[in-house]
Amino acid sequence: MQQSVLDLKRFGKTVKLMSFLPFTSAENALECQNSSSEGLLHDYLANFVSTTLPKAKPGKKSKFVLGVSDPKVGNGISENLGISCVCDDITLELLRGIRVHFHHFIDGLEATDLDRAQLGLAHAYSRSRVKFDVNRADKHIMQSISILDQMDKDLNTFAMRLREWYSWHFPELMKIMMDNVIFAKLAKRIGNKKTLNEEALDDLRGILGEEHETKAEAILDAARSSMGVDVSELDLHNIMTFTDRVISLAEYRTSLHEYLKSKMDKVAPNLSSLIGEMVGARLISHAGSLTSLAKYPASTVQILGAEKALFRALKTKGNTPKYGLIYHSTFIGRASTKNKGRISRYLANKASIASRIDSFSDEPTDKYGKMMRDQVEERLAFYADGKAPRKNIDVMLAVKKQLAEDEGEEEAPKTEKKKKKRKAEEVEVEEEPKTDEKKKKKKKKAEEAEEAEEPTPKSDKKKKKKKKDE
Repeated sequence: MQQSVLDLKRFGKTVKLMSFLPFTSAENALECQNSSSEGLLHDYLANFVSTTLPKAKPGKKSKFVLGVSDPKVGNGISENLGISCVCDDITLELLRGIRVHFHHFIDGLEATDLDRAQLGLAHAYSRSRVKFDVNRADKHIMQSISILDQMDKDLNTFAMRLREWYSWHFPELMKIMMDNVIFAKLAKRIGNKKTLNEEALDDLRGILGEEHETKAEAILDAARSSMGVDVSELDLHNIMTFTDRVISLAEYRTSLHEYLKSKMDKVAPNLSSLIGEMVGARLISHAGSLTSLAKYPASTVQILGAEKALFRALKTKGNTPKYGLIYHSTFIGRASTKNKGRISRYLANKASIASRIDSFSDEPTDKYGKMMRDQVEERLAFYADGKAPRKNIDVMLAVKKQLAEDEGEEEAPKTEKKKKKRKAEEVEVEEEPKTDEKKKKKKKKAEEAEEAEEPTPKSDKKKKKKKKDE
């Protein structure tokens, strides 16, 4: 089959061109491509198929079968036009042969023209998909958390290399200061240990901060009696250059974390408030988007990131994992060993609810996430002390009521203006009835005068009846 498809003589005996309809413009081709990718039947394609193929009788299946490359398009054709469609290996091979030999079926069409048209349509389609991507805000979160995780590994490696390199000159500093970033800043300030004196104590205290302020004098004493070897100016220059790179990477890591936090507060405020911006960003990155995460059940969110352990447990018929990426949350670390599985299941349930609220709510707010965080705290207290937590429906109603009150406070100034307008309208309405009453009185007087001048028809009829009786 595959060899006959590639041979034009054999393929030409099997397939013949019955009808061909080109796209009217590039915009028309892009519209049809977008509809096909979404599984919809475009009107242009529907008109071509309905006019080219024989129509089936209503209520009966067609006597022929139409081969399509996409099952979704086939479903659309069969539902709207009633034509049976098939998409199997034979159909795909035939369509592949048509694409290979298509320029031989059409007079005046060259293979280069077809390639150029396909390339232009591919560029236009990709541009439209990227431009109108619903999950484009999630992409920044996914890239940021990936860079942060990679930078944490790189910073740790670079800091350990700096410690080892600078310790040849000043080994005592590594034992005094364990923090990698502060160690790099101290190495940058000290430089050559022989030049360190009491004038540098203020600078050292500023670098160490209030937490490690007392270690400044210990560093000065250690520098005076250090066992490290002397280094040349060239070696020290290279050490300081590497130190600058480590410090700049640490500063960029801090700024990138702030950017991720602000982005999570806008895109997923409830998820960020519940489990933190780092764990929430990892869940979104692993799921692919916030919408995909919202579609996952709580059981999937619980073990998201532990797929290898899950399938290994299913294969060996062992115990399945209790948590995946959600393990990095502070709640699971605070729970006791026997309650870690319970709290991870409860936290996954709340994370699933928070992601759905963030994904499908019109007005973003973090109040649901904060209340759900309080619920997890209450659940931890329940496992420790036995104090019963609040019910989920009561918490949701309380947040809904609070949001309604906040909206009422914002609309208060608008309602005051409306009241003033209503008072002005009421004054106008009160004046109108007075004028109407005057007009009615005048009409009544005019009618009474007319009745006094002319006799009523009823009285005439009564007089005629009396005469007849007589």
